[in-house]
Amino acid sequence: MQTVTLNNGLKMPQIGLGVWRVEDGQVATDSVKQAIEVGYRSIDTAAIYKNEAGVGQGIKESGVPREELFITTKVWNSDQGFDSTIKAFDESLEKLGLDYVDLYLVHWPIPAKDKYIDTYKAMEKLYEDGKVKAIGVCNFEIEHLERLMAECTVKPVLNQIECHPYLGQHELKEFCAKNGIFVESWSPLMQGGAVLEDKIVCNIAEKYGKEPAQVVIRWHLQSNAIVIPKSVTPSRIASNFDVFNFELTEDEMTCINDLDRSERKGPHPNDMNIE
Repeated sequence: MQTVTLNNGLKMPQIGLGVWRVEDGQVATDSVKQAIEVGYRSIDTAAIYKNEAGVGQGIKESGVPREELFITTKVWNSDQGFDSTIKAFDESLEKLGLDYVDLYLVHWPIPAKDKYIDTYKAMEKLYEDGKVKAIGVCNFEIEHLERLMAECTVKPVLNQIECHPYLGQHELKEFCAKNGIFVESWSPLMQGGAVLEDKIVCNIAEKYGKEPAQVVIRWHLQSNAIVIPKSVTPSRIASNFDVFNFELTEDEMTCINDLDRSERKGPHPNDMNIE
C-alpha cells in the first residue's frame, strides 16, 4: 500500500474505496469487505451517502484491526454550523460503530449559507479532542481555502474535489500543493466514463496491457493526488487497486494532462444546493 504523509504527520493510503451511491446494508458491507480483502486500507463515505452503517459493518466483519484502516466521513450541508456539526459527527460515529474517524471533511463550502467557517471550527474542536485524526474539506475553491486559512487555526490536510483527465483542476492543484494541502480526487474515472473511451487513454492502456481505468488511476497517483475510485463489482474493485506494477512516462502524463477541457459532471461549488 502506497501512502502519503499529510501536513499533520498522519499517513494516509493514496488509494481508497469510494462508496458514493453504494446501497446501505449488505451491498455496502460486502463492497467494503471485498476492498479490504484485496488490500485497500482506506474507505471514504459521508453522512449524505446514507451508508455509514453498512460501511461500519464491513469494517467490523473484515477482521482487520481498526488501527490499520483509514476511515473518512463528511458533514453534510444541512448540518453546517458549530453545534450541528458536532451533533452530526456524533451520529456518523455511532452509525459507523467506531471510536474515532481518521479524517472528517466539510462536504461543500456552500458560500451562500456562509457557515463553513463555523463548521470547520467545530471540526477543529473534534480534532483537538482526539475524536478525529485529521480534518479537511471537499469542493473548496481557492477563495474558500484562503478565507479558511485566514480565519481558522488548523490547516486542512486535503481538499477532495472532482478531478479526472477532462477536469484537470491544474490551478487549484497548484495552489493546494503550495500550501501543503493534498488533493483527493472524487469521480476520478469521470461519471459516465467518457474519459475511459478516449483514444489517448486507450492507446496507453494497450501499451501496458492495462485497463483504461487503471491508466487514469495511475495518472492521479503520479500527479501526487489521493484517489478514491468507487465500485461494487469485486473484479473492478480488485482491478482498480492493481496499479502499482507499471508507471506512466513523463510524455504520457503530459498527454493526459492536455486532455483537460474543464468538463464538470458535478455542480460547481458555488452553485451547489444549500440543502
